[in-house]
Amino acid sequence: MSAGPFDHETYLSPFTWRYGSDAMRHVWSEAHKRRTWRRIWVSLARAQAQAGLVTQAQADDLAEHAEPLDMARAHAIEQEIKHDLMAEVKTFAERCAIGGGIIHLGATSMDIEDNADALRMAEALKLLQAQLSELVALVADLCETWADRPTMAFTHLQPAEPTTIGYRFAQLLWDLMTDLEDLRAVRSSLKGKGFKGATGTSASYAQLLQGTGTTPAELEAAVLAPFALTPMPVATQTYARKQDFRVLSMLASIGQSLYKLAADLRLLQSPPIGEMAEPFGSKQVGSSAMPFKRNPINAENINSLTRLLAALPRVAWDNAAHSYLERTLDDSANRRSTLAEACLITDESLRRATRILRGIRVDERASDRLIAVYGTFAATERVLMELVKRGASRQELHELIREHSLAAWAALREGRDNPLVGALSGDSRVLALATKDEVVRWLDASDYVGDAPERTRALVAEARATLGEEVRA
Repeated sequence: MSAGPFDHETYLSPFTWRYGSDAMRHVWSEAHKRRTWRRIWVSLARAQAQAGLVTQAQADDLAEHAEPLDMARAHAIEQEIKHDLMAEVKTFAERCAIGGGIIHLGATSMDIEDNADALRMAEALKLLQAQLSELVALVADLCETWADRPTMAFTHLQPAEPTTIGYRFAQLLWDLMTDLEDLRAVRSSLKGKGFKGATGTSASYAQLLQGTGTTPAELEAAVLAPFALTPMPVATQTYARKQDFRVLSMLASIGQSLYKLAADLRLLQSPPIGEMAEPFGSKQVGSSAMPFKRNPINAENINSLTRLLAALPRVAWDNAAHSYLERTLDDSANRRSTLAEACLITDESLRRATRILRGIRVDERASDRLIAVYGTFAATERVLMELVKRGASRQELHELIREHSLAAWAALREGRDNPLVGALSGDSRVLALATKDEVVRWLDASDYVGDAPERTRALVAEARATLGEEVRA
């Protein structure tokens, strides 16, 4: 391995600088990881001092010299001993003349690393929860703003019946509310390994604590108390890797919601529909070859990143499944990237989705055009129901409407105006049961949206209540 230099003359992950927030990069930085290790070692020493295993002076010495880090020294030692955590122990100990000899007493590497990883995941999920809550609030506002605005809905990517723009946003709101509920549940259930030694039996701690009156479980609780971290009740050399799988699966679920948002926006931004578009800067370049292009680059970026995110739970699944007996190293190398990258992808995707929806452009003229061109076909369902109520044969009327509709589709394909309203309102078989004005009114699909506005507002109220509970918590 090499300790550097880390500049643009060597390979850098795009998550080092291109994707993700500075706050999330800090959580998963090497320095923050090692500072967290040192905080845990200090807490372990303090708990051991309370149990009479080490002196208070030794514990205080560690606390006083926990900063600064010396990454260059740690990497140099690692080059020799091939063990990053022990290299950090030695680097830390060199600064602690009094307490250096008791760092890591009784512990195995994963007593430190797994608790540190759990703490970092908790920090990362806290950041993501705040971002997701902000996005839920934003989508709720969009739902309310557009609750009554009709537009065409599409099923099978074909014009179907009208909906409202707000009701379409409500589908996204429901998904994000579900994601927020899951994120909160996973975050609240995060646990560390605790301090259970090489195979999870706490044998080393039991040996050290003989005659002190302190049990291994009590020592474990004392070490973790400053971090408000609950240990798993049982563990092997590591905490159960199912926890990683659960975290990554939850993040992938958020990614799925954002993927659908972005994919739907890309469809709606295509000129044949043209109903919505992501914001486009005054100096933004859409294409190197075609200056006129206004590509939905943020939506495409979300789709690209979240596809990668969707693959990561499988890696975590394998890590949990392949942790043979009390542990292997099948998980070690890939966890150095998968945990961080899953959080960074989610972070970047939430930020881009928020940026898109804050500046979303809705073209109401496009909605009107879609309803004018395609809404009449959907409104034939209302004609069918009204005339059947007046005594028409459902099957005969269905065939009549089908014939006129197919002729109207043919006219549209030829570039002519939709003739369906005139054809149905002028058909003598229809006029035998209704007036022309009634038929024309029934074929106006702009108000054929059922209770979509009411359902949208009800969900907005539920979302805001949920967000209010989160603020109070």
